[in-house]
Amino acid sequence: MGEYFLQGLKQIAGPLVKEVRGKGLMIGIELLPEAGGARQYCEKLKGLGVLCKDTHGHTIRVAPPLVISREEIDWALERFDTVLSTR
Repeated sequence: MGEYFLQGLKQIAGPLVKEVRGKGLMIGIELLPEAGGARQYCEKLKGLGVLCKDTHGHTIRVAPPLVISREEIDWALERFDTVLSTR
Protein backbone atom coordinates (compact mmCIF):
# COMPACT_ATOMS: atom_id res chain seq x y z
CA MET A 1 0.00 0.00 0.00
CA GLY A 2 2.91 2.33 0.70
CA GLU A 3 4.21 2.18 -2.86
CA TYR A 4 0.69 2.68 -4.21
CA PHE A 5 0.18 5.76 -2.02
CA LEU A 6 3.64 7.14 -2.85
CA GLN A 7 3.16 6.77 -6.61
CA GLY A 8 -0.29 8.35 -6.41
CA LEU A 9 1.12 11.37 -4.58
CA LYS A 10 3.95 11.71 -7.10
CA GLN A 11 1.40 11.82 -9.94
CA ILE A 12 -0.67 14.60 -8.38
CA ALA A 13 2.12 16.71 -6.92
CA GLY A 14 1.40 20.35 -7.68
CA PRO A 15 3.69 23.18 -8.78
CA LEU A 16 4.79 23.97 -5.21
CA VAL A 17 5.94 20.43 -4.43
CA LYS A 18 9.70 19.93 -4.44
CA GLU A 19 9.77 16.20 -3.73
CA VAL A 20 7.60 13.28 -2.60
CA ARG A 21 9.54 10.58 -0.78
CA GLY A 22 8.94 7.77 1.64
CA LYS A 23 9.39 4.23 2.77
CA GLY A 24 6.35 2.09 3.31
CA LEU A 25 3.52 4.25 4.57
CA MET A 26 5.84 6.88 6.10
CA ILE A 27 5.64 9.56 3.41
CA GLY A 28 6.96 13.11 3.22
CA ILE A 29 5.87 15.78 0.77
CA GLU A 30 8.50 18.51 0.69
CA LEU A 31 7.23 21.88 -0.49
CA LEU A 32 9.18 24.65 -2.17
CA PRO A 33 9.85 27.80 -0.11
CA GLU A 34 7.34 29.68 -2.30
CA ALA A 35 4.57 27.47 -0.86
CA GLY A 36 4.69 29.44 2.38
CA GLY A 37 5.07 26.52 4.77
CA ALA A 38 3.40 23.16 5.21
CA ARG A 39 1.08 24.03 8.10
CA GLN A 40 -1.51 25.79 5.93
CA TYR A 41 -1.76 22.73 3.67
CA CYS A 42 -2.09 20.40 6.68
CA GLU A 43 -4.93 22.60 7.98
CA LYS A 44 -6.70 22.45 4.61
CA LEU A 45 -6.30 18.67 4.51
CA LYS A 46 -7.63 18.41 8.06
CA GLY A 47 -10.72 20.32 6.94
CA LEU A 48 -11.22 17.66 4.28
CA GLY A 49 -10.80 14.79 6.75
CA VAL A 50 -7.11 13.92 6.20
CA LEU A 51 -4.80 14.10 9.21
CA CYS A 52 -1.14 14.88 8.57
CA LYS A 53 1.64 16.82 10.28
CA ASP A 54 3.86 19.67 9.19
CA THR A 55 7.51 18.87 9.82
CA HIS A 56 10.53 21.17 9.63
CA GLY A 57 8.25 23.94 8.41
CA HIS A 58 8.14 22.87 4.78
CA THR A 59 7.32 19.15 4.76
CA ILE A 60 3.95 17.43 5.07
CA ARG A 61 4.36 14.14 6.91
CA VAL A 62 1.82 11.42 6.14
CA ALA A 63 1.60 8.28 8.29
CA PRO A 64 -1.71 6.49 7.74
CA PRO A 65 -2.71 3.35 9.64
CA LEU A 66 -0.93 0.23 8.45
CA VAL A 67 -4.32 -1.37 7.73
CA ILE A 68 -5.32 1.33 5.21
CA SER A 69 -7.12 0.02 2.12
CA ARG A 70 -6.66 0.96 -1.53
CA GLU A 71 -10.08 2.64 -1.49
CA GLU A 72 -9.07 4.77 1.51
CA ILE A 73 -5.83 5.74 -0.22
CA ASP A 74 -7.78 6.74 -3.33
CA TRP A 75 -10.08 8.86 -1.12
CA ALA A 76 -7.05 10.56 0.47
CA LEU A 77 -5.37 11.11 -2.92
CA GLU A 78 -8.43 13.03 -4.11
CA ARG A 79 -8.06 15.38 -1.15
CA PHE A 80 -4.31 15.77 -1.64
CA ASP A 81 -4.97 16.59 -5.29
CA THR A 82 -7.47 19.27 -4.29
CA VAL A 83 -5.12 20.90 -1.78
CA LEU A 84 -1.78 20.58 -3.60
CA SER A 85 -3.00 21.69 -6.99
CA THR A 86 -4.39 24.98 -5.61
CA ARG A 87 -2.68 27.71 -3.71
